[in-house]
Amino acid sequence: MSNDNDPLEQVEQHLRSLRAAGIEHALPRPVADSDAAPPTGSNFPMPAVSGSAAASQTHSVQASLFAAPVQAVAVPGDYEQRRVALQLLAERVAQCTRCPPLAATRTQTVFGVGPIGAELCFVGEAPGADEDRLGEPFVGAAGQLLNRILAACGLKREEVYICNILRCRPPGNRTPTAEEADHCREYLEETLRLVQPKFLCALGGSATKYLLGIETGITKLRGRWLEYRGIPVLATFHPSYLLRNPEAKKDVWADMKQLLTRMGRPIPGA
Repeated sequence: MSNDNDPLEQVEQHLRSLRAAGIEHALPRPVADSDAAPPTGSNFPMPAVSGSAAASQTHSVQASLFAAPVQAVAVPGDYEQRRVALQLLAERVAQCTRCPPLAATRTQTVFGVGPIGAELCFVGEAPGADEDRLGEPFVGAAGQLLNRILAACGLKREEVYICNILRCRPPGNRTPTAEEADHCREYLEETLRLVQPKFLCALGGSATKYLLGIETGITKLRGRWLEYRGIPVLATFHPSYLLRNPEAKKDVWADMKQLLTRMGRPIPGA
């Protein structure tokens, strides 16, 4: 008899749904050192796995996701494995009630968007009303400005990863509390661990504070190189701040040029 509370049964149901969607195997063979790394964000064909090997792999992902804390699970080396693990994490976040006031007022959780292996990840503060309604970060007025910033940098939205400190909208778009950020920290850390960006850009004071655990204001931190677990971090103003203070756009553009230079990318118009 099926047990809806059995985590192993939940994973098996998820794997069956993937197969129904046309993904035959969610856990391909390990990639050999000699294999060429696939392009970022691509979809990859899945090699056939059958019999005891498939059962062993299914048991492995079940054990890694449910038998140990999220932080203790080794990062899967394969792009597709990481993509599936990130999807499972998003489904877990969707059921989260760690912050009862946020869970009671949200329309839905807002996880993150972008490809596994994105070179650059933007971390914002929290979803707003538009994000809560559509389920995607940075889709409102601030998101449209972020899109223009990306275009000015010669970047496409679909090639970067975008997420927030919080996965739920605070009522009235208020600033996240330290307790809320702490409740969501596990999800943020696991997201970054699976995406594996080479660079991080913290958007605004709250994002910088809760990502790095520092109290210094964004005015003093912007344009400075910081670090998160070995990943270079550049802090800059949040796009919503620029909507209220257009004169600060020149500061953000200076920060973006510094970021592009560190990434080894050309500066458009230079």
